[in-house]
Amino acid sequence: MEITAVLIDDEAQSREILRTYLSKYCDTVRILGEAANVNEGLELLRSQQPDLVFLDVEMPFGNAFDLLEQVPERNFETVFVTAYQQYAMDALNSHAAYYLMKPISIDALVAAVDYVREIKGKEARLDNRVLQGVQAVAGKITIPQLDGFQVLEVADIQYCQADDNYTQIFLKDGKLLVSKTLKYFEDTLKEFAFARVHKSYLVNVAEIVRYRKGKGGSVVLASGKEIAVAPSRKKQLLEFFE
Repeated sequence: MEITAVLIDDEAQSREILRTYLSKYCDTVRILGEAANVNEGLELLRSQQPDLVFLDVEMPFGNAFDLLEQVPERNFETVFVTAYQQYAMDALNSHAAYYLMKPISIDALVAAVDYVREIKGKEARLDNRVLQGVQAVAGKITIPQLDGFQVLEVADIQYCQADDNYTQIFLKDGKLLVSKTLKYFEDTLKEFAFARVHKSYLVNVAEIVRYRKGKGGSVVLASGKEIAVAPSRKKQLLEFFE
């Protein structure tokens, strides 16, 4: 598995050594760029969005912790590289994946990269499960988001409404807009009692309190929301109540 990385260190020689070691001993790491201070580092992180950041502690215009405070939403792992042992506890408090002392030990560097690769591999497998709509826990579904996923209780979903290539999920206490089609949620919720009553609506059958007859009819939900039932969907809906 390839890992993308950036090097942030004010010492050019230190970056060169790290770059050489990575190239020789960690050939699955692809370096996207380098920076020599906090300001350049911030710009690099925002433009490249790497998997891994090798970060020196002491730099011009602030230190590593100043930089991390300006990146509250982090999708990367951090490996601190420093000559100062006293920063170890601060590094742990900043959720660093690893802490390397200068001069860098090749074995420690390889161990750090392997550790980050394992984390990223697990995240990738989890993301794949989310994208496939896997129910990791009974009675719950995962909703994919840019920075991970949200877990929803199926019982809290009242209905889903198509919105072009998006879906609005109406919950008992609010709603979500998700960049997935209604067909995606129809497939994801097929093990639960949800009825596709219309091309634009998927309804939680447990929320239906009334059915009105007519050409297709309509259903009234516990919230008071009334939704038309397409004629072609009427038979499928009524099968839930036989």
